[in-house]
Amino acid sequence: MNVRSPTAPQPQFPSGAAYAEALQHTQLCFRHPELKGARPDLTKLGLPRAISGAFASVFSLTSATSGQRYAVKCFTRYVPDQERRYQAISARLARLDRAELSQPWNLGFEYLPDAISVGQERYPVLKMEWIEAVTLSSWLDDNHADRFAVDRLADRFAALTRDLSQHDIAHGDLQHGNLLVAGDDTLRLVDYDGMYVPDLAGLGGTERGHRNYQSPLRGNDDFGVELDRFSAWVIFMSLKAIATDPTLWNRLHQPSGEFLLLTEEDFSSPGGSTGLQTLLAHPDQVVSGLADRVRSLAFQPLELLPPLSDAIPKQRTAAPAAATASAGPTAAASGSAGGLPGWMMTGHVPSPAGPAPTAIVSTSPDVFHGRTALDVVTALLWPLLLAMTGVLLMAGLPMPTAVAGAPVAAALLLTAFARSRRVERAEARAALAVLTQQLGQLDEPVKAAEKLREEKEKFESAESKRSAAHPKEQDKLTARYQAELKEAEERRIRKQRDIDKKIDGLAEELRKALAKALTDKQNAYVRDRLGRRLIADAPPHGIGPTLAARLAAVGIRSAADFTGYRTVQNNSFNSTGAVLVLSNGRLVNVTGIGEAKAIGLDGWRRDVVASAIARQPKALGIAERNQIEQGIARRRAQLTDQRRALEPDIETLRVQARKKLEDDRSRLTRKHTLAGQQAARKRQEFSQRTVALKQNSAIHESLSASVEAARRTRRRLAYAHYVRFIYVGR
Repeated sequence: MNVRSPTAPQPQFPSGAAYAEALQHTQLCFRHPELKGARPDLTKLGLPRAISGAFASVFSLTSATSGQRYAVKCFTRYVPDQERRYQAISARLARLDRAELSQPWNLGFEYLPDAISVGQERYPVLKMEWIEAVTLSSWLDDNHADRFAVDRLADRFAALTRDLSQHDIAHGDLQHGNLLVAGDDTLRLVDYDGMYVPDLAGLGGTERGHRNYQSPLRGNDDFGVELDRFSAWVIFMSLKAIATDPTLWNRLHQPSGEFLLLTEEDFSSPGGSTGLQTLLAHPDQVVSGLADRVRSLAFQPLELLPPLSDAIPKQRTAAPAAATASAGPTAAASGSAGGLPGWMMTGHVPSPAGPAPTAIVSTSPDVFHGRTALDVVTALLWPLLLAMTGVLLMAGLPMPTAVAGAPVAAALLLTAFARSRRVERAEARAALAVLTQQLGQLDEPVKAAEKLREEKEKFESAESKRSAAHPKEQDKLTARYQAELKEAEERRIRKQRDIDKKIDGLAEELRKALAKALTDKQNAYVRDRLGRRLIADAPPHGIGPTLAARLAAVGIRSAADFTGYRTVQNNSFNSTGAVLVLSNGRLVNVTGIGEAKAIGLDGWRRDVVASAIARQPKALGIAERNQIEQGIARRRAQLTDQRRALEPDIETLRVQARKKLEDDRSRLTRKHTLAGQQAARKRQEFSQRTVALKQNSAIHESLSASVEAARRTRRRLAYAHYVRFIYVGR
């Protein structure tokens, strides 16, 4: 066991059991009128029910005067500046206008110094408003399938964080156990031990918050308005994810788990996190986007994290008509669904290690002093018993050997009994037992020294690697910055080339557009002229009214309705016929139209086409040409504007890359500085352990010598020494 260096004494507080014993008589232990004579909730054994953590025990008491139920927090460990902290927190919360809050999340409490008497001393307590509510995780167990209710609760949580941010308040330990959901589905915030308010700036924090909700970069010295930012994002992301996909609760949450969807390991090692990867790969963009945001925030210093209130649209939720209700058995149950919050059950500060053993100076006599009556009787009986044995042997009587030796055995037993009753022997045995126990509590010096040496070597090796890695990490940041600049410049050049190519092609594009427009205009003119030449009005040679009617019956009324003919073989007459080709490509057979008449009909159409082509427009009109040229001009202007915008866009990328480089360098510097400070503290710890090891070695050597001396003392109180003592007195 290592010897600790001496520290300043701290006030000692009673245990939870001591408080429970005192609370059996609230009429005597309390002075406060609301608590004096109050009735505590009892266990099945009739004792006050204590919900204990590492630094406090909480009891539920019902006032005998008002009937109001309170949660009374009794402290079992010392917290620096405790009274000042609670007074500052209470004063700040009292100034809040509940009408301006999104919901009545803040519970009333009163810090009462010297409130409870335990033994001969008096100690402070925290008298808190009792709320009928369930923890966030318990509420999700029952309601996670109600997507609307969960989504509404997520918005109310965002509104709560906005309330805190707007008033420069940070709770310090936002987590499922400190967020209670009331009957109207509004939130209540409990456990204000680590709360930050402006009047506490500069004091430093008292805890680091629940590990499954805190940034890996949060340190013991972090204490400011930014404390809640990472945990707020984690909780909001979890609620929004469950509202989007309720199956995530059963997939990622463990029954009675001290987290919602993600744990500390998911933040510190996102690459190997199954839970985080599940959220990042979720098909819903809200879920994957929030998960990616949390992943990126996990490696940023707290002071650089954006408040959740800055990113969520402001929404107001109606405050409930009543914030409190008389407590029922659910609220009082410890550790069950709907029970009291986790801060009432589990503390955040580890218990201190026990004190190092110190050598107890134990002295014991190494000789017998002062004969007692029993010693005198033993001295008288010894020769008588030995003489009796001699008489029996000299008489020569036939008897077993055991009978003849019985007096000698009796003499030996009597002497052993008398020796065991000597106080010197008992003191020597007790002294040896104490020294042996103390020696067993100490670490063996050689092994402890070897362990310390190995730890120091391992630490220094890791520290050397870390120090050597720092400039390499800086070089990586610079190389990445230069690569981003190069990529941005190459992107600008590529886009410029593409735009220039498009601008150069506008002349050809104009030529093609004008040519196409003229062709379309000419084709439309020809189609119009063909449609106007009706067969019935001016039939071709050989086409009479009967054939004209037959042609109209199959859809051929004008020169526009057919495109030509095809010859066919008439097998029955062994002759050649013809079918006409409609403008849609379909073939029709018209009775009376043979090959000769089809040729004449096709020639007539060709003449009509030639006449139309001869009269078709040879150029576009001024308006038509201007419309096309204006379109090309607009296209040229758009491309020119795009080309001009390239440089500002690229400059924006350069500025962003530069800012990212500076931010990353600052983060890396802070990380390196923090690691250096931690290394200095670690080296100081090694120095303290070295000193303690030397002290431990000296104590070990002293105790070993004392144990050996105690053994020699016991040997000087042996059986033969006692026999001599009862006859000669020394």
